[in-house]
Amino acid sequence: MQNTLASHSKPKIVGIIPARYGSSRFPGKILAPIAGKSLIQRTYENAFRCTSLDRLIIATDDMQIFNHAKEFCANVVMTSPSCATGTDRLAEALRLDKRLDDADIIINIQGDEPCIDPEVINQVAIALANDPEAVMSTAVVKLTSAEEAQNPSVVKCVIDNNYNAIYFSRALIPAGHKGQMLPHIPYYRHMGIYGFRRQFLLEYANLPQTPLQMAEELEQLKVLEHGFKIKVAVVDHFSIGVDTPDDVQKVEQWLCAQNTSLSQVESAPL
Repeated sequence: MQNTLASHSKPKIVGIIPARYGSSRFPGKILAPIAGKSLIQRTYENAFRCTSLDRLIIATDDMQIFNHAKEFCANVVMTSPSCATGTDRLAEALRLDKRLDDADIIINIQGDEPCIDPEVINQVAIALANDPEAVMSTAVVKLTSAEEAQNPSVVKCVIDNNYNAIYFSRALIPAGHKGQMLPHIPYYRHMGIYGFRRQFLLEYANLPQTPLQMAEELEQLKVLEHGFKIKVAVVDHFSIGVDTPDDVQKVEQWLCAQNTSLSQVESAPL
């Protein structure tokens, strides 16, 4: 897979961070302080370091988040609280904000991923930009732990020789007759970041649910079941997300180990 954009004209690539206030396991986590800055501010400032993005914007349904984003000079758009998923929120942001009319590729950057390596965002964008037949892209990282490979909370992905997704599962895949990791076979952990071509993102929510999607409880499977191609970037680093209050300390320890405060950046022009 190419690690740089092909020589033809570069598409307009926009990063959108969906940010809602509600969270079943950690209500209001998007505003939770992490070493002196909110989770959403750290996520925005970290993603801003990605060189592939022409623009970066926060899409929220909450006025507290909207006003807070304005305070640290982020680009932000208000969306409806009725958006069922982050992907729906991205699509609504595209429809509402005329400043995004020239976006060709949209990268969904999770608001609770303040530690994601900006190069991962780059590779997701490049993977999609360089394959005109793909409508989506995502990222995976190699799995080496049998415990993680067997963990149903860890989503696995299998890919073909051209870096197209074949399947996603909570189960160990491939497993063989013994249901164990097979030597000399690469195993991949899926990362929750997606790239979309503009038109496909606008159509994505209208795709009917599919049997495998419902069986695995993995929304991306409906894309494959409807016959679309998802390009996969194999990256080197898995990032720490914030799902529970305990994860805040883990992120703070990671920031300390990196010896960085992720200093405030100026907003990207729109």
